[in-house]
Amino acid sequence: MTEVRRILLGGVVTEVTVRGDALVAADGREIAESEAHHLAPAVPSKIIAVHLNYASRTEEFMTKLPDAPTYFQKPVSALNSHRGAVVRPEGCKWLNFEGEIVIVIGRTCRNVSPHEAGDYIAGYTIGNDFGLHDFRDTDAGSMLRVKGSDTLAPVGPGLVTDWDFRGKQLRTLVNGVVRQDDNTAAMKWDMNYLVADIARTITLNPGDMLFSGTPAFSRPVEPGDVVEVEVEGLGTLSNHVVPGPVAIRTDVGAQPTESEEVISTALGGDWEYRGIRTPSRDLYPSTVEETP
Repeated sequence: MTEVRRILLGGVVTEVTVRGDALVAADGREIAESEAHHLAPAVPSKIIAVHLNYASRTEEFMTKLPDAPTYFQKPVSALNSHRGAVVRPEGCKWLNFEGEIVIVIGRTCRNVSPHEAGDYIAGYTIGNDFGLHDFRDTDAGSMLRVKGSDTLAPVGPGLVTDWDFRGKQLRTLVNGVVRQDDNTAAMKWDMNYLVADIARTITLNPGDMLFSGTPAFSRPVEPGDVVEVEVEGLGTLSNHVVPGPVAIRTDVGAQPTESEEVISTALGGDWEYRGIRTPSRDLYPSTVEETP
């Protein structure tokens, strides 16, 4: 496997390869990984995400998967990177993390079979499909503002080639505590299936990204929280939540709400059984163990 990252090196966008704790450019320049200013590992023309894919997430919402996957789109303006700040706008409080594996397209892909789809994948990276559920009641189900607000699509740290997605562990940690923990074996539709499904009617271009779904226990986070998504063989994507300096405008558009749907979605579909009405640090089942 090879991992390639995009960073700012001397003020210039530069592709580097990972060698231990160092990032090395083609011209031989090196920088410590901890000191690098990361960019998203690819430049997509579109970012597509599947709604439900993991069995645990489906069970959490007390529903069942459809016969075929359904999708939504995150605008490219939401793209963020490793160690980037995720902004929770003032006046909003239902900002949820969703740790995921992201497929990155390597060459133009249209009308391929699941068996062929792997040949069109450049590699894989990690994503956090943050959702601003305060706007869950708007946009007629498109989730444009829920999933597409600025900074809500962190991706990185790098693009890993020749990685086998089968049987890999995914964990999301908040302030060092494990909050999501699942395995790709629990996905209904694998990476090749998702690519082939979308490419039946939508041309996928090099750099395009497909978020492949999140497991159970997505929950709200607050300014000051550090959210890390770990994927076996892909590394760790780290981001921190910051408060937005400006309140959501009240002179135009729908305003943030706290309807039953907003609260139920933010808290995993179980709010009415637990009597929770406001964000709390006690939002996670005791079955998710803390790290030492």
